[in-house]
Amino acid sequence: MPAVRPVVGIIGNMNFINDYPVHAGGLSNSAAVAEVAQCLPLLIPSDPRFVSVDELLEVCDGFLLTGGRPNVHPEEYGEAATEAHGAFDRSRDAITLPLVRACVERGQPFLGICRGFQEVNVAFGGTLHPEIRDLPGRMNHRMPPDGTLEEKFALRHAVRFAKGSPFEHLFGAEEVMTNTLHGQGVKTPGQRIEIAGWAPDGTPEALYVRDAPGFTLSVQWHPEWNAANDPVSRPLFEAFGEAARVFAAGRA
Repeated sequence: MPAVRPVVGIIGNMNFINDYPVHAGGLSNSAAVAEVAQCLPLLIPSDPRFVSVDELLEVCDGFLLTGGRPNVHPEEYGEAATEAHGAFDRSRDAITLPLVRACVERGQPFLGICRGFQEVNVAFGGTLHPEIRDLPGRMNHRMPPDGTLEEKFALRHAVRFAKGSPFEHLFGAEEVMTNTLHGQGVKTPGQRIEIAGWAPDGTPEALYVRDAPGFTLSVQWHPEWNAANDPVSRPLFEAFGEAARVFAAGRA
């Protein structure tokens, strides 16, 4: 590992611990960035009162757009909020959506996970379904309510990739097994958003930004879980880390 690793900004989520507000990020995210991507994980308090997109672009070489319980506010894609849309984090929306667009313009790499996957779609004008399991013919993609963490993050369904897509090339397979822990999902793809992977029920599970100069692969599942040992997660984070190293070297 080099003495100075590329810095990957991990987008934090607003949470409460004993009624005390905190910005937090899952340990699995930091472990995947440090141990598999071989980059320096830096937790970002995603709130425009404390950080700006311009500052983040200068400090970080890449970004991990993490999952999170709050959802992107539907006003960001032109719809009214309903009870089905769940909780929101407007401060995170205010950071991540312009950050995604700026990264694409600069060729600065990001990896989108779950909510992050949805943010990439919304950043380019796409829309979301508030509850996938309520749609005809769709399975329940949500986290199982009971069981250990290992059981909740267990592999639950296949994802089929478009032939010739970056995902098929990266994994060397047209289909892989993934976990699933999400309620919302892509309804309409945004401009330049290429859906390149689907669950058996047709739910979009993998995307990238068409003609982007940098790494923009994003997935609806949670590859950060057991990333060092999972045969799908490991190459994804390794490729992301290499993209961050290339970007860091280019601007050095």
